[in-house]
Amino acid sequence: RRGCEDALVNVDPHPLAAEHTPRAIARRLRTGSGVSYLRDFIYGAIDGTVTTFAVVAGVTGAQLEDSVVIILGVANLIADGFSMAVSNYLGSRAERQQRERARDDELRQIREFPEGEREEVRQIFAAKGFEGDDLERIVEVITSDEEIWLETMMREELGYAETLPNELRAAFSTLVAFVVVGFIPLLAFVVDAIVPGELPNTFLWSTLLTGVAFFVVGALKARFVERGWVRSGLETLAVGGIAALLAYAAGVLLQGLA
Repeated sequence: RRGCEDALVNVDPHPLAAEHTPRAIARRLRTGSGVSYLRDFIYGAIDGTVTTFAVVAGVTGAQLEDSVVIILGVANLIADGFSMAVSNYLGSRAERQQRERARDDELRQIREFPEGEREEVRQIFAAKGFEGDDLERIVEVITSDEEIWLETMMREELGYAETLPNELRAAFSTLVAFVVVGFIPLLAFVVDAIVPGELPNTFLWSTLLTGVAFFVVGALKARFVERGWVRSGLETLAVGGIAALLAYAAGVLLQGLA
């Protein structure tokens, strides 16, 4: 029967039909959604590109040597990249510790005040439209298993996700993105230092490469802000351009101090 169901669904022209057979649904629910670290990578990339190009624009505006651009740019990649990764790690760990504390507190309430907690379950599902015998049956089923009861309260009452990202992986994703993508504004200057005269206008090349990096990272960011990739790419490009313009203006104004 299951094979027949799969075969019938396969003739459905809708692209999602094959994912909604009983077998496919069971497999997807069994494996779970997992945790994605693409968000950490994208925001690390945006921050790395903005701050590094800000250094490039500021030094260029002050008309300093290209070697200064490389020195300050690499220093920014190392120091700021490490700082951002550590901040991400500490923030993720604090979120995990907060969830664990909330879980312990909720478990204590379930064991010490079960009737009150049952009433919370009842009101939560009543707000979803259940009533009468259906509502009471839901309450009975959920509260008959302590683990299901606890996870239901964590999700429905407190709003915690079932899974949290690994702190080290999140921090590493941020660091890699910050250093790799953040190096793009320095690429033209490094090439010119290795092969002098190969690039006649290093700042122009750096600007073009950085603009491409901003747009690509912004287009990827669209996955998280639920906007079109073109709009998101242009938005990130605009934000990066404003940061670069401010840094360049600061470099020009402070040129006399260099």
